[in-house]
Amino acid sequence: MELSLQSSRLWEEVIEQTKVAKEKGTDPLFWALQVSSSLSSSGVALPSTDLAHVLVNYICWDNNIPIIWKFLDKALMMKIVPPLLVIALLSQRVLPNRRSHPAAYRLYLEFLKRHAFAIKCQISGPDYEKVMKSIDATLHLSEIFGLQTTEPAILVVEFIFSIVWQLLDASLDDEGLLELTEEKVSRWAIKPQEMEIDGHDVYDEKNIAYLEWLQNFNTTMAIEIIGQFLQNKVTSRILYLARRNMSSHWVNFIHSLRLLGTNSAALKNSKALTSEDLLELTSDSRIVLSRKCKTSSVQKFHAVMAFGSLASSAGLCHGASRSDLWLPLDLVLEDAMDGYLVNTTSAVEIITGLIKTLQAINGTSWHDTFLGLWISSLRLVQRERDPIEGPIPRLDTRLCMLLSIIILVVADLIEEDEGAPTNEKEYGSTTTNHWKEMKFSRKRRDDLVSSLQVLGDYQGLLAPPKSVVSAANQAAARAMLFVSRINVGSAYFECVNIKDMPISCSGNMRHLIVEACIARNLLDTSAYFWPGYVNGRINQLPYSVPAQAPGWSSFMKGAPLTSVMINALVSSPASSLAELEKIFEIAVNGSEDEKISAATILCGASLIRGWNIQEYTVQFITRLMSPPVPANFSGSDSHLIDYAPMLNVLICGIASVDCVQIFSFHGLVPQLACSLMPICEVFGSCVPNVSWNLPSGEEISPRAVFSNAFALLLKLWRFNHPPIEHGVGDVPTVGSQLTPEYLLLVRNSHLLSSENTHKDRNKRRLSEVASSSSPEPVFLDSFPKLKVWYRHHQRCIAATLSGLVHGTTVHQTVEGLLNMIFRKNHKGSQSITTVTSGSSSSSGAGIEDNSLKPNLPAWDILEAVPYVVDAALTACAHGRLSPRELATGLKDLADFLPASLATIASYFSAEVSRCVWKPVVMNGMDWPSPAANLSNVEEHIKKILAATGVDVPRLSAGGSSLATLPLPLAAFLSLTITYKIDKASERFLNLAGPALESLAADCPWPCMPIVASLWTQKAKRWFDFLVFSASRTVFLHNSDATVQLLKSCFTATLGLNIAPISSNGGVGALLGHGFGSHFCGGLSPVAPGILYLRIYRSMRDIMFITEEVVSLLMHSVKEIACSGMLKQKLEKLKTSRNGLKYGQVSLAAAMNRVKLAASLAASLVWLSGGHGLVQSLIKETLPSWFISVHRSDREEGSGLVAMLGGYALAYFTVLCGAFAWGVDSSSSASKRRPKILGSHMEFLASALDGKISLGCDVATWHAYVSGLVSLMVGCTPNWVLEVDVDVLRRLSKGLRQWDEEELALALLGIGGIGTMGAAAELIIEHCDP
Repeated sequence: MELSLQSSRLWEEVIEQTKVAKEKGTDPLFWALQVSSSLSSSGVALPSTDLAHVLVNYICWDNNIPIIWKFLDKALMMKIVPPLLVIALLSQRVLPNRRSHPAAYRLYLEFLKRHAFAIKCQISGPDYEKVMKSIDATLHLSEIFGLQTTEPAILVVEFIFSIVWQLLDASLDDEGLLELTEEKVSRWAIKPQEMEIDGHDVYDEKNIAYLEWLQNFNTTMAIEIIGQFLQNKVTSRILYLARRNMSSHWVNFIHSLRLLGTNSAALKNSKALTSEDLLELTSDSRIVLSRKCKTSSVQKFHAVMAFGSLASSAGLCHGASRSDLWLPLDLVLEDAMDGYLVNTTSAVEIITGLIKTLQAINGTSWHDTFLGLWISSLRLVQRERDPIEGPIPRLDTRLCMLLSIIILVVADLIEEDEGAPTNEKEYGSTTTNHWKEMKFSRKRRDDLVSSLQVLGDYQGLLAPPKSVVSAANQAAARAMLFVSRINVGSAYFECVNIKDMPISCSGNMRHLIVEACIARNLLDTSAYFWPGYVNGRINQLPYSVPAQAPGWSSFMKGAPLTSVMINALVSSPASSLAELEKIFEIAVNGSEDEKISAATILCGASLIRGWNIQEYTVQFITRLMSPPVPANFSGSDSHLIDYAPMLNVLICGIASVDCVQIFSFHGLVPQLACSLMPICEVFGSCVPNVSWNLPSGEEISPRAVFSNAFALLLKLWRFNHPPIEHGVGDVPTVGSQLTPEYLLLVRNSHLLSSENTHKDRNKRRLSEVASSSSPEPVFLDSFPKLKVWYRHHQRCIAATLSGLVHGTTVHQTVEGLLNMIFRKNHKGSQSITTVTSGSSSSSGAGIEDNSLKPNLPAWDILEAVPYVVDAALTACAHGRLSPRELATGLKDLADFLPASLATIASYFSAEVSRCVWKPVVMNGMDWPSPAANLSNVEEHIKKILAATGVDVPRLSAGGSSLATLPLPLAAFLSLTITYKIDKASERFLNLAGPALESLAADCPWPCMPIVASLWTQKAKRWFDFLVFSASRTVFLHNSDATVQLLKSCFTATLGLNIAPISSNGGVGALLGHGFGSHFCGGLSPVAPGILYLRIYRSMRDIMFITEEVVSLLMHSVKEIACSGMLKQKLEKLKTSRNGLKYGQVSLAAAMNRVKLAASLAASLVWLSGGHGLVQSLIKETLPSWFISVHRSDREEGSGLVAMLGGYALAYFTVLCGAFAWGVDSSSSASKRRPKILGSHMEFLASALDGKISLGCDVATWHAYVSGLVSLMVGCTPNWVLEVDVDVLRRLSKGLRQWDEEELALALLGIGGIGTMGAAAELIIEHCDP
């Protein structure tokens, strides 16, 4: 209390001194010295916050006279009071009364100009923190901005932002514009609390005209000061921090600022600032941390890290630039064509994420992004316009990717741009109106239009494959008739040959793309009027439309589903959703025959070539696979039994390789598996005492339905040889294998209608399909029979077969099956383990005696199959069963229950891995011989691998040795070649084929070439496919060959084996033209990229890939930097008059090649191992590489090599992370990012702190750190927000030690609230003169 009284008396004395000085007219300097001396003698620290309060209170408003303002000004100049606090106090008192006291407002503005921009000297004082807390208490900054922090530097940011905003609202209010803002009123005290009756100013303010002039002058001056805040290199950067970290407030602020710039009348009177200037200052590109500041000369290289637009990539030729930019996309699209890949994540989701990543990293416009997307997708189609024959995806799958999946990707991107979020909590209620404005954005849609218009210039990519020429011509004819104002329906095109049109209606792939975009409302029919889109116009139709031609038009008009109509609808795709919905309605509510017909139609052309409605077709089929329980159903069996004929048609209709890929692309594999599991459970449990007759006359049994469903389910699961899964997309994998549990887990995740699901069109689709089949989660426990088989299957793989007990039901089933398939050889009294061969004759063409067939459910038979096969194989190994009898018996078993083929394959795969069976000689007597064309296969393998430089091992030594195979492989091979290559066997060969190839690939060389040789004798038209499959195993048995293949990928992409470096290379050299079998001269060398994409999934060890890729990347950088072209250009640089510019182009050309190498390297790592390999790279491989000592070449140009190497690694690292986690936080994969990225950033910070010793070149390390930080700041700012604040501060400190002030500031500037204070202090310290 005593201290408080003493303080009160002190300020009373100061007030008294001021009064005396006022009355005497004392010189302000003398007054200031007097007050300063008095306060110092009383122990008051200067500048004094209390004195600031006392003086402002004294002035406002009883002593609002010039001399007191002069006293205050002198107190500010002599640092008796803190200027920032005085400004804060005056803003609270002067701004609300600026109209009644315009002179005081004028003086306040002068104080702002003098003191608000000189921040550096004001934050270095001992009472800096106390002053800022006092300002916070005065202006209520923490309360208004919602930042619960007392860090003084953050309060500085809030203070500057608040002062500018107060001036803005005051100016809007003065010009009558405040009510036009979002908030209608100001959050600041800019209006008096009481009614203004009369002013208190008594000096020169009685003249009304003068007062009006002064008020207008003040408004203009206030706006000019706002401009100064936005232009000043310190305050503009501080405002950038406000924009980054207080975005909800910034949205309203910038909206008000643009309102002022557009409508201000006072701006017209300004000589220092125009309306255009102010609007320019408000642009997002203007308010950045990029003003010139103290930095090193290395900064000039940071700009080179940006790729630029497609049209302006320095040093790249016209075609190569596009190939280089979108090379990862080309690789991902081609990788999706692997017939062995069944992805649980929608291709729409994967490609959408990849496009966002590449657009952010490349810094391209959406026009260039869409154009790159079209070009890559068209290249995908053109690469295999005449594909080789075999059980692999064909052209239809590639067309699906281009005309359905890519269109859906574009639709999602445009919806994201034009849609407004409805979850107000996420964005803050104050931003709602801002997002309402964003809702009507058409930027991406306009860029889509322009990209498609430009696409017409790429005629070489637009030529349609033969199978779609008719569809392309129809699309062109439709556009021509529309332009000619001739209105025809789809019936006309169903009946008329386009060749009969009076004008050529030659269409191309662009016509099909445009039609697909129009069908999804991405474009309208104005596209038909684009220059050059149609060839001309006609006046009338050459033919009238027939009255009742069978087709979709007549069907929609009520024509019945006759056989002719069904054939017409199966062979031509539906053109609209309404047509599909009508078919679906029939499939749900029609008669039994109508349901079968509708299912057949849905699985026809509408599924394969109905690109414009394909996503609905797969949804309808998936929904039909899970029919609801009828309301009147009362049976004890499952209701699925009644749907057996329709279900069988659906299952068989979608069992082809292309159809499975289409479902995979659309993300419906998990739901399809969920639908197949109850079908397998129910029909596999049925005793086969019932059958159904199809309209075709075919009779099906429960075993047939089960086998078809089971075979399809296993193809989705890839049961025989699970790959090293790596969870690309939104749902992480569980464990290391794709399992039934995982498929259900992913399906159940689609049910979780989270708050964000409605914002993602693709997730919305998947959620709707999952909910329509079952709104509840489904688990493997719901299918006990399937679960028992699955567990038994796992045990068979993990350990030797055991557990068969004599006399049990399973034992009896085994005996019955053995008796059935080896009835001519099996002795009834013999044990299962002593099966003997009575003769070498065949067991016949099939099972004739039905009395021998066990009348058991399929699950019971499957349980016994492993024991049956084990007994048969053992008997064959001991000579009691001939190889031919073994193969024929196994074929009889597979014919009896086709689903048993899966268990047979699984058993043989497990036995081969155990290496306990002796090899058998493929001599043409006991076992089939490959000798007829083994040498031919060898020559073709060498031709395929010619471009890689890989040596192919000899298949035989001098041609004398006999081919041998492990007994299980020989047995399975003999079984598979008993199948006919027809449609009936296709779905089972599609199951057995990959299993056979995987089994053979696990065996020593040359097992796979032997398998290929024998199969080519049976299926000559599959020769190219089989030889290519055999060639892949060269790499699976020799890691050195894999490294050589990777090296070939880099060499081909970069054109390093050809001079000059800028010629050739790119995507064309990496991926070539597919297998090349359709070119003259038969098979040609396969491009290295195609080879790698087809082998990496079969590699058992992928962890070595990261080290090899890093090594190849650095070697490629050296080759680029030391190439003759670059040396020559650098030499010319020394003598060129325009040397700097010339050198920049040379360096940019080299940098683009370096980034191309890094892009390839990142793509290979991500595709090979996904999240796991990327994590290993960033947490282990890269830190080890930097710590290790590398040989330093002291030759000319080694410094350039080191620098480019660092930048290459930085670009490589960011791309790997972006591929795996995305550039934002929209996917669940991004949840893994903070931990892994944080670990790497901690490594960088520790190295910069000197805690870790590095072995790499200093220039490489410098370039890597600065390049990595530059890319994160410029391309992935969300990543920075996830890094620990302390790590960011340490990184910033290390960068400043390298004189990278600008980069250090940029890093702190986007680091969030935690680093905003440090960023502000850095701005003030290094950019304030």
